[in-house]
Amino acid sequence: MKQDQWDLLLEILDGREIRPLPAGFIIDSPWLPGWAGISTLDYFSSEASWLEANFRVGDEFPEALFLPGFWAEYGMCTEPSAFGSKMIWSENDLPHADKILTDIGQIDVLAKPDVTKDGLLPFVIKRLSHAEAAIRDRRHALRFAVSRGPLNIASFLMGTTEFLVAVKTDPQKIHKLLGLISDFIVDWLEYQRKSFASIEGIFLLDDIVGFLGEADFREFAKPYLAAIYGRFVVPVKFFHNDAAGRICAPHLKDIGVNLFNFSFNHSFRDMRAWAGETVTLLGNIPTRDVLAAGTEKEIAAAVGSCLDGLGDTRRIILSCGGGMPPDVSTANLRAFLRAARSLRI
Repeated sequence: MKQDQWDLLLEILDGREIRPLPAGFIIDSPWLPGWAGISTLDYFSSEASWLEANFRVGDEFPEALFLPGFWAEYGMCTEPSAFGSKMIWSENDLPHADKILTDIGQIDVLAKPDVTKDGLLPFVIKRLSHAEAAIRDRRHALRFAVSRGPLNIASFLMGTTEFLVAVKTDPQKIHKLLGLISDFIVDWLEYQRKSFASIEGIFLLDDIVGFLGEADFREFAKPYLAAIYGRFVVPVKFFHNDAAGRICAPHLKDIGVNLFNFSFNHSFRDMRAWAGETVTLLGNIPTRDVLAAGTEKEIAAAVGSCLDGLGDTRRIILSCGGGMPPDVSTANLRAFLRAARSLRI
C-alpha cells in the first residue's frame, strides 16, 4: 500500500466524506495466482512470482485499495502449521491443513507455538524481509500484521463440526483452547510488527464467529477477539467475517474493530444499523455470482444498488462481500471500479 492510499484509508476511518466513494478488496491466494497467470503452487513457492503478482495488481488498478497488501500467506495453512498440522499441497488448488486434535483431551497437552521458529511462520517473515526493499523502492509499504482468528484456527485444529459441537459439550476445554490460540495470535501479530516498522494495522479473519448464536458469541468469541485487538495501539483494526454477521456486528466497537468486511447477504443499510456509526464497512456486492461470474452490466447494477437505503455514505469502502473470489477477470474488476466512480451520491 502506498502512502497516499494509507492516508486515504485513515481519512475514511476518521469519517471524512470521500468522493468518489473509495473501492477496495481483500486479495490473496484464492484470486491472485489465477489472475496473474501462474499456478497456486508457484505463487506459494516462488518469492519472485508472489512479489511480481502483487506489484502487477497494484500497477493495473492504482485506484483500488488492496488489503492487506503484499499478504505473505500460505492459504489456511499458515497458522495451523505452527501447531503441527499436516499441510497438503496442490498445483492449482488451495492447500489444506489436516486437523491434529482427534480427542478433546488432547487440548490439555497442546503447547503454544514459538512464532519465531514453528511451522510456516518463519517463512512468512523471511518472504517479507526479502521483499521489503523492493516493496519500498516501488513506494509501497507493509502496513498490516495478519492472522486467522482464534475460532478459525481452532476449527482447523479440531475440525469445524467437532469444534462447534464441543462448544456445547466441553465448554471448559474450548475456553482453554481458545485462550492458548489467542495468546499465540498476539505473539504472532507482535512478531510481525517487531519485524517491520511500517506495520500500523491489525487484520484478523474469522468466519467461524458467524456460526455462533448471541450467547455463544458473547462467551466464546467476543472476549478473545477483544483481548487480541486490545493489545495493539494502532489506527486500523480490521476484521473479516463473511459468514453471518448479525450477531457480531453490534459488538465490533466494544471489541475494538474499526474496519469490517462482511457477507453480501447483509445490506449496507442493515449492517450500519447493527454495527453503528464508528465502524467502516467494506462491501458489499456478491462475490462469486456477480463479481466473478456476472456481466459488466450486472456488476454495474449491483454496485449501483448496494447503497440503497443508506443515508450517510461516510465510512464506506465499496467492495465485494468477502475476499476477492477466484476467476474475477480484469474486465469485471474494471467494470466494478467504473461503476464505483460513476455513483452519484
